[in-house]
Amino acid sequence: MTREEIFGKLQEILTVEFELGKEAVTPEARLYEELELDSIDAVDLLVKMKEFIPGKIDPESFKKAVTVQDVVDILYPLVQKP
Repeated sequence: MTREEIFGKLQEILTVEFELGKEAVTPEARLYEELELDSIDAVDLLVKMKEFIPGKIDPESFKKAVTVQDVVDILYPLVQKP
């Protein structure tokens, strides 16, 4: 899975599950300030991402994510593992 495909999945989840406008979900969008996610939303997003990410997602690394691109960068190595 490419970074672009991961971004597309994240964008889909954020627009459908969190009812955000597609134009708001950009790589530079700040998760908490701009997209207005809270800690419960972050957990929900993590659960939804596990549906398409084969590896184990470390919640601690996810806490460091500030932007949508940060999430993509955290997930990318997980989908590269055989």
